[in-house]
Amino acid sequence: MSDSLWGYQPSCGHTAGIDLTGYSVEATDGSIGKVDKHSDKVGSACLLVDTGVWIFGKHVLLPAGTVKRIDPEDRKVHVELTKEQVKNSPEFDRQRQTEDPAYHEQLSAYYLAYRIM
Repeated sequence: MSDSLWGYQPSCGHTAGIDLTGYSVEATDGSIGKVDKHSDKVGSACLLVDTGVWIFGKHVLLPAGTVKRIDPEDRKVHVELTKEQVKNSPEFDRQRQTEDPAYHEQLSAYYLAYRIM
């Protein structure tokens, strides 16, 4: 993985400027939803994923460092997390937390526990 959880891994196939909105998001054990919004911002790159009915319409913010592979042909983003790990992630509040440093710290602590070196 990249040195920062908030940056894409060089090997994941991410191309700066590509629009990932609408891509399906796949955990290691199945689908978790679709990319609702994403950011390539240096130091805070992330995906906002709409989980749909899977976990009652919850949105989750996934740091870009959790992305294992992007498949533009199939329009899929594969993350190095299980469905359960995503389901148990810190609650996301779209109005407050997209750029909130404290929330990013909370997410970092959560996802770093699952980071594969």
